[in-house]
Amino acid sequence: MIAIVREGITQNGLDELCEYFKSQNVQPHVIVGEKQTVVGLIGDTTSIDIHLLESMDQIEAVRRVSEPFKKANRKFHPDDTVVEVGGVAFGGGSFQVMAGPCSVESEEQCMIIAEAAKKSGATVFRGGAFKPRTSPYAFQGMGKEGLDILAKVKREFGMPIVSEIMDARDLPLFEDVDILQVGARNMQNFTLLKELGKTDKPILLKRGLAATIDELLMAAEYIMANGNERVMLCERGIRSYDKRTRNVFDVSAIPVLRELTHLPIIADPSHATGYTRLVAPVAYAAAAAGADGLEVEVHHDPAHAASDGAQALLPEQFDEMMKRLALIRSAVTEPITEG
Repeated sequence: MIAIVREGITQNGLDELCEYFKSQNVQPHVIVGEKQTVVGLIGDTTSIDIHLLESMDQIEAVRRVSEPFKKANRKFHPDDTVVEVGGVAFGGGSFQVMAGPCSVESEEQCMIIAEAAKKSGATVFRGGAFKPRTSPYAFQGMGKEGLDILAKVKREFGMPIVSEIMDARDLPLFEDVDILQVGARNMQNFTLLKELGKTDKPILLKRGLAATIDELLMAAEYIMANGNERVMLCERGIRSYDKRTRNVFDVSAIPVLRELTHLPIIADPSHATGYTRLVAPVAYAAAAAGADGLEVEVHHDPAHAASDGAQALLPEQFDEMMKRLALIRSAVTEPITEG
């Protein structure tokens, strides 16, 4: 349930209203937006009389939120959430690109890629230190050594870093990581989500291989319900019977999520397609559909990459993509002028 507060309410009036809600055994969550202030009510609201609330001087209107996700719901939080990290803002009209290799392989590799990616306009460096792989014999990542390399990239280029965490017990190792990524296979690892909810780091939550949009939002709700509201959602494709792409990129999920949630929406065209030649076209589609940013794999020597070389862009391909993205973003965000 949400209560829309009347314009001009004083802080004392708002405090009194929140105390009343607490007396009704629900937890008030105040969101001050550009146009209105909303009080979201968390808990069992079935016994609360809507007509009584609407008769109160402090309240303009009351609405029930039927969806099971509350904190992630746009009804609960009408304005876009902006997640800021290291001077980089996600959401609220900005467009950011996270770029880097699938796996951290060496310090030299990361330095080469980071320099090229930043020159082309990437604002966050991505790299996997712990890698969830289908085969136990495949490269599993460099672990802590990989995280140390990412920290060096951060210091050298002044770029925030994002890396995947697979186990809450590894949290102490991720102190220098700015954005914690939850991979598709861990989207419903509820124990991990609860622990990440107790941190104050931004979380990049990827959609599961066969997850519905509502299941993605409920996974975000697990993090937010435990205290961390700095969540970004990532559409990275869902599994299908078709073998022509690695996954099926659900571009329609972007505008659907835009209606349902206030959280920033990121697209991952690399994992969605699995092939270098398809990454840029899907990235363009995501930008046109209204995504707040991209996560893209870039590698200077993809033929010898430890993982996912087939979907990595060369630095020059990434540079070309970034230039075209700027044109597309301009076309879909600039106001149309007559004549």
